[in-house]
Amino acid sequence: QVQLVESGGGLVQAGGSLRLSCATSGRTFSGYNVAWFRQAPGKEREFVAGISWRGGSTYYADSGKGRFTISKDNAKNTVYLQMNGLKPEDTAVYYCACNRFGVVSTRSIEFDYWGPGTQVTVSS
Repeated sequence: QVQLVESGGGLVQAGGSLRLSCATSGRTFSGYNVAWFRQAPGKEREFVAGISWRGGSTYYADSGKGRFTISKDNAKNTVYLQMNGLKPEDTAVYYCACNRFGVVSTRSIEFDYWGPGTQVTVSS
């Protein structure tokens, strides 16, 4: 069982930055693809970014390309999402998720483990 905990959310003005963290407890991310999803009120959960277990390849939704960066620190068992140039439309609950081996999917159903989420609010 993999337990995930997100942190780093908060309230920020448009144009600002936040760094979200996703940490595991009891296990490492070795062998797991890790992704960030987000869900705004009244909307479906959507893929934001992902990093593969093999080689650390990264993937981004168009909405975050050039603004968001996903990275991982194996020594700390933590995956980060650096978000710059935030916009009000980035406001959502951000979730960390992982799945074993395979490929990084943009479909939430493909992920087995989820954190409780962290709120990101961007004011205009």
